[in-house]
Amino acid sequence: MAGWILLIIVVAVVFWAVAIYNGLVALRNRFKNAFAQIDVQLKRRYDLIPNLVEVAKGYIKHERETLEAVTQARNTAQTAAAAASAAPGSPAAMQALGAAETQLTGVLGRLMAVAEAYPDLKANQNMMALQEELSSTENKVSFARQAFNDSVMEYNTRRESFPANIFAGMFNFGPAELLQATESPEERKAPQVKF
Repeated sequence: MAGWILLIIVVAVVFWAVAIYNGLVALRNRFKNAFAQIDVQLKRRYDLIPNLVEVAKGYIKHERETLEAVTQARNTAQTAAAAASAAPGSPAAMQALGAAETQLTGVLGRLMAVAEAYPDLKANQNMMALQEELSSTENKVSFARQAFNDSVMEYNTRRESFPANIFAGMFNFGPAELLQATESPEERKAPQVKF
């Protein structure tokens, strides 16, 4: 009789351990999926930027430095996004992506400010459509970032809570990093662009 009770206890502990492990795996996969949604929107954003630069090029011939800065920032952000996609939640990758996206947002704002001085460019239908598409994509990136950060927070909370923290340590469930903007509070204000 005592043997059966001991066997039942051992089986219950094993099921409990498996449930904790599977819960950690599910949460890790959830935040990886959430990052994949960010990745989709960032790729869409990166695809729009060359078109925006190309349309602006015809009108802003004297602003070559701004156009080159936008292209360079896009390439840097694209590289950082690829690295983050390979390791979602990695502190170094998330920080690099946040910094690259901040830089890209800054130069895009500068491009929009420069475009303000060119009435023909402001009135160009392609430019207006690209700006609308870019704005829509920026909103989608923000929503995807929020979902990712919520998933990371849930995962980190679970892996740090007892008794899951024991299994997290044993099975190398490391902490995941939030995707945060790296700008100062002054830079966090939305740019005012009027066309």
